[in-house]
Amino acid sequence: MKTHYNIIIAGAGGIAEAAGLIMVEWSKVTPTIYIGNRTLSKAQNVAKWIMEGTTKPCKVIAFHLDPSDISNEATAIFNNGDALLDCLPGSLAPKMATLAKSNNLYYANLTEYVAETNQIKAMAKNAKTGFVLQTGLAPGYIDVLANHLFQEFCKQYLVEQVDTLEFKVGALTNHAIAPHFYGFTWSPVGVATEYLKDSIVLRDYKKTSLPALSESARIIINGITYEEDLTSGGAADLPDALEGKVKNLDYKTLRHPGHYAWVKDQLKNLTNSKDPIADLQQIMQDQIPHIEDDQIILYAAVEGKDKNGVLRRHEIAKAIKPKQVGKHTLRAIQTTTAAPLVQAIQWLLETKPQGVVLQSQLETESFLNGEFITPIYGKI
Repeated sequence: MKTHYNIIIAGAGGIAEAAGLIMVEWSKVTPTIYIGNRTLSKAQNVAKWIMEGTTKPCKVIAFHLDPSDISNEATAIFNNGDALLDCLPGSLAPKMATLAKSNNLYYANLTEYVAETNQIKAMAKNAKTGFVLQTGLAPGYIDVLANHLFQEFCKQYLVEQVDTLEFKVGALTNHAIAPHFYGFTWSPVGVATEYLKDSIVLRDYKKTSLPALSESARIIINGITYEEDLTSGGAADLPDALEGKVKNLDYKTLRHPGHYAWVKDQLKNLTNSKDPIADLQQIMQDQIPHIEDDQIILYAAVEGKDKNGVLRRHEIAKAIKPKQVGKHTLRAIQTTTAAPLVQAIQWLLETKPQGVVLQSQLETESFLNGEFITPIYGKI
């Protein structure tokens, strides 16, 4: 941040604390941070954690935030705020976006939930402030990276269409054991959702939906074999933006080999479930451990023929490990998710757009080389 702002963070989980620490540690002018959560003690712990972890003087204030019952204290904070970073579960995103709009706050969220995103798009189209939706890692950074690859490919080879645009992300442990070959490196809320809700893709240049986990395959990235499969939400708005320009486009989640077979075995036992998402989530939470040591693997590629008919392919792959920010070491999932969120808020506050801004509408090169992005992802 280049000038002082009052930044509100909704939520007190791992991404919220990382976003707060990154902002106070890496901003040119340190913002005042407000951490709001339904459980006040959690917000207080995050505020203390940020202040103890930064090398800079800062002001971090915890407050009680109940999205269903906004207190007078919360109302005053929203009235005095400049921007809202929504780190709450995606189901609450429409409520938080409505609060942002009514208080003329710039707003950015992380959710991969499609229905909630569509609600916000309809609600905020005439807002006086800007709303960046689905920022973070996936959806988020990976979509901007994929769009950048597409644009550069077309520019370099003087074409307007490509055959394939594929982009994949895995939040993975460094090791994996049978039978599930997985470990939770972040909140389990949402994992079952992305495994069960349809994936939006482009096939033969047209937008369509395919069942999640319906296109399992193997891929080798930097010499290591991973599994990939379709999951929901990660494509953001690229299927809409690139319809007619890309023959086949999809987002897939990367996992260690063996994980998806285990998930499909669990789903076979849930065919009569009234709520398979909740039931799958419970099974995963009962059987899969939480592991702190993590890594993020991401991959994006564009393939097509140049103007002379020669088949070309451009690829970018990154492996991101935990990183020290200030006095704390943040997990890879924290930095890779929080940095694009903070970058989006900075862009909103500096450029002051109005209404909804989707991932395909961000200027790719400046965003990907932003001051909060490059310490985590490197320059493009």
